Order: sequence, then structure tokens, then C-alpha cells
Amino acid sequence: MKRIQLAVPLLVLILLGSCKNDDNGPEAEIVPPRLLSEVAAEDEEELQEFLKSHFYNYEDFEEPIDPGFDMIVRIDTIAGDNADKRPLWEDIQSESVVVESSDFGLDDGEEIQHNLYYVVVREGVGGSPTFADNTVLRYEGSLLNGSAFDASNTPVNQYLSGNLIPGYAIGVEKLNAGEGPFDNGDGTVSFLDYGIGILFIPSGLGYFDRPPSGSGIPQYTPLIFKIDVLSFEPDTDFDGDGIPSILEDVNGDGDLSNDNTDEDTEPFGVFLANHNDTDDDADGIPTRDEIDIDEEGNVTFRDTDGDGIWDHLDNDE
Repeated sequence: MKRIQLAVPLLVLILLGSCKNDDNGPEAEIVPPRLLSEVAAEDEEELQEFLKSHFYNYEDFEEPIDPGFDMIVRIDTIAGDNADKRPLWEDIQSESVVVESSDFGLDDGEEIQHNLYYVVVREGVGGSPTFADNTVLRYEGSLLNGSAFDASNTPVNQYLSGNLIPGYAIGVEKLNAGEGPFDNGDGTVSFLDYGIGILFIPSGLGYFDRPPSGSGIPQYTPLIFKIDVLSFEPDTDFDGDGIPSILEDVNGDGDLSNDNTDEDTEPFGVFLANHNDTDDDADGIPTRDEIDIDEEGNVTFRDTDGDGIWDHLDNDE
């Protein structure tokens, strides 16, 4: 079971109703977010119902694959001519993730298990990215009713510890990349034998009560993402300080956003987690100059004063 803290910004209070500037005008109604446990139970029921009543075009992905097939995942209802199709539920895998209600501005102390569901439609031939890697993907995000809210039909670079919803990043880790890029000679590139998957994300691992403005995503809504994992950069060093980002997860919780060694010395309004900070301890010496890197790129940490704190995290070494 994985425990995470959400990296996406969340709205603590939602203001509804009208408000006038002066006398006797009605006051805005303050509506706090719904209970995490209540929403999680609803999402789980809705997702299970969907997975048991829908199928994807699995037959198109069975060998031998038609050379004219576009490798696009399509989901439909099990009914009519499709009444005999195998439901998604029979292909589903899941990961249990504990989410804390405090991440949504609630003070009730809830810690609620959420199930992230996913289907590996096609195994890629490459390795799988970690939560700290740069990736090259194609994706489509939709609601359970099929309404698409975002898509990238061409390859796009995504850093999985960037501003992404947790369920998305966790799901991408379950898929393998392919081979490439290969230059097509016309200014485009292609990838071969890449991993293809579908993610089914409860709102507690998505946007919960604060979907992006104008996205068309309602509050408290489960999401579907179809993902092609084309390629990734192993041991991504996001800030270029010489340390792979995954090694900057100091507390080992799988969340890079809450590792900030010099938080107490940063100016007001500035928050640079270690994976995005070239001087992790704010001692004026770049992190790269406080570590050793051999010819093969392996990193060795120093502890000059022997106090058990690595030099790049110790501003008094």
C-alpha cells in the first residue's frame, strides 16, 4: 500500500452564492470540501460499476495485429452487439493508495484508502519510468461518460514529479516504454513497441474539489486516461545539480514536493523542493560542488564534518 501527499494545489473553501459590496446584501455561503471518506466510497462504487459494464477493444490488440490498426484504445458499453465482450473488470489491476484529508484543507484527520485501477493493454519492450523521471507520452483524458477534456495526439514531454495529479504519475509508472525515437526523415519521429495502458483514477487521486478552470471536469469526478508511454529519461536530473531527482526524495515517501532542506531560509513566497533547487542547503555552494560524480555518472555523497548529514544538505559542514 502506498501513502502519498498530494502535490496538486487544492481549494480549501469554495465560495458560492452572490455578494454585494454594501449594506444588507446577502453574505456568501462558505461550503467546505466534502468528506474524503464519503467521496472515496462513491468513486469506488462508480468506478467498479463502470469497469464491470464496459470493455475496451482488446481483440484489436491480440496477435497478429492488423498492420492497418491505429493502436488506439476504444472503450464502449457491454450491450447489444457487444453483449458478449469481456468486461474491463476482468483485465484490471490496482494499487492501493492512502490519501490524507489534510491535503484537501480538512482537519478531520481522515486517512482513506483509494484504489487506482489500470489495464496494461500492451506491454512495452523498454523499462518503466519512476515518479522522478522525464517521459515522452501521448495521452487522452476523459470522464466516465466519454467526454474528453484533454489530449495530446503527438508526443509530449512530461516530468512525472511536475504539476500532475498523483493518480496519473502513479499509473504511468506501471507501463513500459518502447524503442525510439526514430527519425522519419520528414521532420517527425516514431516509436516502436511502446506500452499502452488505461488508468481509472478516483477523484481523491485526481482533482477532488478543484478541477482546472474551464476544463469541463466537475468536482469529485473519477477520470480515465489512455496512455502511450513512448520513452523516458532514466535517472532524470530535473534541476541539473548532478543528483538524479529520485535520490532527492530524502524522506523516501515517493513525493519530491515535500523534500525541501532549506525551506526555513527561503524568501517569503518561494518554495523550491530539492529536486528543483541547485543549492539544496542554501549555503552558497552549488549542490554539484558538494558531491562527487565519477566518469560513469555515479554519485557519491560527502559528509565532511562527520555529523551524519551529507554536505549538500548541511549548511554548516
